[in-house]
Amino acid sequence: MSASASEGGRLPDFIIIGAMKCATSTLHEQLARQSDIFMSDPKEPNFFSDDEQWARGTSWYRGLFAGAKPGDLRGESSTHYTKLPTYPLTIDRMRRHLTHGAKLVYIMRHPIDRLISQYIHEWTQGVVSGTIDEALDSHPEMIEYSRYAMQLKPFIDAWGEASILPLFFERFTAHEQESLERVCRFIGYARQPKWSESLGEQNVSSERMRRSAWRDAIAKFPGMTALRRAFVPQSVRDRIKGAWMIKERPALSNASMARLKSLFDEDLATLGAWLGLDGLCCDNFKSMAANGHPTWRAQAKVTAA
Repeated sequence: MSASASEGGRLPDFIIIGAMKCATSTLHEQLARQSDIFMSDPKEPNFFSDDEQWARGTSWYRGLFAGAKPGDLRGESSTHYTKLPTYPLTIDRMRRHLTHGAKLVYIMRHPIDRLISQYIHEWTQGVVSGTIDEALDSHPEMIEYSRYAMQLKPFIDAWGEASILPLFFERFTAHEQESLERVCRFIGYARQPKWSESLGEQNVSSERMRRSAWRDAIAKFPGMTALRRAFVPQSVRDRIKGAWMIKERPALSNASMARLKSLFDEDLATLGAWLGLDGLCCDNFKSMAANGHPTWRAQAKVTAA
């Protein structure tokens, strides 16, 4: 149990802490479909990271889990928790309220693929407008969010490896049921989970259009859909829609790619040493990630002994 009963209720038993654009929404929704698991709504309360959310107080946060049954496992998923240096107070706030028994789940994806996916997301939200190379300079935090060892280090220091489940996106998406079972064993779920095929993939940035308040207001105006279909040819509608979408996957320049590989390979070497994946780097990340479950090296030695 995580929260003090004197505060009026339990805080979550587990938290999906990231990383952004690594199928955390999909995992959240799959867990929410299981009996005796209660997932927060909204999915990302960002309570421990965002100052405005933190200011709402622990009573508000506990209220997100008020609908859970007494025996339910309670969880939430906030990728802001692994967004250093953007949210530097996250760890201290979590340590004040979560015990060492709290379980943390962290999903990692090829760091460059994750960065590109985030760029697409930020483009659709209107946060960035230039090329992806320009965004690396104007929004360097996108690089930091893919430095998984750096993001994990303070969580390891605070809770220890045994409280953190590392997952690879590449394995998770290729072996869904197996991965769901692994997560459920880690959080202490006693039942047999079942992957829901009907949910599909959640929060896919590449399928989004760039956000526009005036365009969306016009599109939702009563009767506008019928007028468009009656008087605007489909070909014209498709061209207009295409102007608001990313048509091709953003491509990094050779210089940016070399820079990112150098930065990420250093971080991945540390991560690989922790997980018993010596030599982990950008070039072999996908093959190593797809071929097995990451396990903390110290834990693996204990298990073998």
